[in-house]
Amino acid sequence: MTPFKLTDELLAEIEQLIESRRDTELVNLMEDIHYADIAEIINELNEDEATYLIKLLESDKTSDVLTELDEDVREYILNNLSAKEIAEELDELDTDDAADIIGELPNEIIQEVISEIEDQEHAKDIVDLLRYDENSAGGLMAKELVKVRESWDVLKCVKEMRAQAENVTRVHSIYVVDDEDKLKGRLSLKDLLTTSTRTHISEVYIPKVDSVNVNQKPEEVAKIMSKYDLEAIPVVDEIGRLVGRITIDDIVDVIREEADKDYQMAAGISQDVEADDSIWVLTRARLPWLFLGLVGGIGAAGIMGGFEELISKHAVLFFFTPLIAAMAGNVGVQSSAIVVQGLANDDLKGSVGNRLIKEMLLALLNGTILALILLLFTWLWKGDFLTSLSICLSLVAVILVAGFIGTFIPLFLHKRGIDPAIATGPFITTSNDIFGILIYFSIAKMVLGI
Repeated sequence: MTPFKLTDELLAEIEQLIESRRDTELVNLMEDIHYADIAEIINELNEDEATYLIKLLESDKTSDVLTELDEDVREYILNNLSAKEIAEELDELDTDDAADIIGELPNEIIQEVISEIEDQEHAKDIVDLLRYDENSAGGLMAKELVKVRESWDVLKCVKEMRAQAENVTRVHSIYVVDDEDKLKGRLSLKDLLTTSTRTHISEVYIPKVDSVNVNQKPEEVAKIMSKYDLEAIPVVDEIGRLVGRITIDDIVDVIREEADKDYQMAAGISQDVEADDSIWVLTRARLPWLFLGLVGGIGAAGIMGGFEELISKHAVLFFFTPLIAAMAGNVGVQSSAIVVQGLANDDLKGSVGNRLIKEMLLALLNGTILALILLLFTWLWKGDFLTSLSICLSLVAVILVAGFIGTFIPLFLHKRGIDPAIATGPFITTSNDIFGILIYFSIAKMVLGI
């Protein structure tokens, strides 16, 4: 399949069709375009054009389009739809997507929209999902699934499955429950097809099945599904009753959002922002870490001021200050990035002490190699062995300290329940800059006897 590409020519054509109200041509043009690509188109239209196109197309297509739109675009489209029109869109969606959209509506019209949904069972399921925290497995799950009772025979099981499957977009698994809806296991389609119609499900189902609790965090669900290569996972309540399932498409969204958040945090952005956000929003997101960098720079300048006599007698030390600061920052970020990645993937093995020792040995090896190269360069350049030695000893010490900080800080934050991703950004860089400058000039002062 050739990837869709929104060109300026296509966008101009769509805008022209909307402006001239050539509805038939517009519908025909949209007919073969995937709903995710239609969402991309609508994101580029103005408010009136986007609303017009949504109202023109059939709900069985635009309902999926709504789930793919940028949040701000979806907000103004929903504000321009009546409660009945919104309900028609929600009727076509799975309960998890419908609940997400309803959750974005103002409180005063939520009840009105729910009352307009024709399928009362669908409405009941959506309301049930709204009671869960959106940052939980319950807030992520859908109610649509296929479940059978262990007390049924195969013949009744097949009949019930046919009826249930009509409301399920894709059947990933067949779950087995008891008469109280408590999850017991899963049913193999192969076993179902090769077993006598009079056999009870209790005799053929597989009792082992991975599941998650409604209160578990989405990140925990993502780890479980990733580890066991699951396309879907059942969700149970506090007493083990089957209440829904989470599918891989929702988990992909969780992983992407978590990666975006960690990347922004590592880059020194303190809140979730997008490139199209206002200057004020972007400023608020970036300013706190930039202020931290400013404080760190002032601190480093103050430290250098305390070694003014040393710098005046050995001016060459000043020229290597950026190198020392850069090496401290780079080593710290490298160490912290590896640890944060390991924590995110549950790949870190062994004790904290063993991890620190390993990083110290790695820092020592890297620092020694780099210091020997630097020693040769500075000695040949300036011909002052003692000054060159002080610079190189400082480099080794700075790399060791940076490796320790870069390893210890994310582990410490993780133990305290704080997202360790903040340790891969300006926090580590700034702290290592300050410590690096202090160590650099302190060692140089001792070696040079000043």
